[in-house]
Amino acid sequence: MTRLPDRILQALDRFNAAHPWDHNSHYHRWILRQLPRRVDSALDIGSGSGDLARLLATRAATVRGIDSDAAISAHAQELTDPATPVTFTVADALTGIPDGSYDVITCVATVHHLPFTDALTAFRDHLAPGGTLVVVGLARPTTPVDHLLGAVAIPLNVAMGWFKSKGRHAPRPLSMTARTRPAEMSLPDIARQARGILPGARLRRRLFWRYTLVWQRR
Repeated sequence: MTRLPDRILQALDRFNAAHPWDHNSHYHRWILRQLPRRVDSALDIGSGSGDLARLLATRAATVRGIDSDAAISAHAQELTDPATPVTFTVADALTGIPDGSYDVITCVATVHHLPFTDALTAFRDHLAPGGTLVVVGLARPTTPVDHLLGAVAIPLNVAMGWFKSKGRHAPRPLSMTARTRPAEMSLPDIARQARGILPGARLRRRLFWRYTLVWQRR
């Protein structure tokens, strides 16, 4: 697919900088709809500013959030009401998962920072029987469908940014200050490797340069 002219890309970058909004938090409510109404425990991997972990506390008796970034984890704890059953730990997403099993594990825009098969294996091994794993990830666009969805997302992204900022310049939300990196794996590769580790996993392409993976442990 032909690359957009540089002037258009620069204009989009300026608009997005003036009207930023978090593509990951766009999927938080969708994540909740994949989960039971009540569970005992939840784990959010790559918890960042804690927005999703606090939402999970509306479903779970206890929630653990882990993130390798000490500064953003401290901010997450500051933003969390002490009465909310959420704790944040600075830890590696593979080796630092707190002991035990969890009824829900979520991972948003983090798995592409990790060795993919190692990460899914660790998530699987910490998921309780009957538990639900939900991943919202990024994939490298390689297919015509990928590029088409990316093109469709551009005007929608502009409209969402304008709507959420009410047409005014807005600062970047805390959730968008975490480090980023481009995705290296294509969705076909992700699907093939994921289904080898998580049989029956459901993968879907999504708008705003994301895919979702949902798996329930039997």
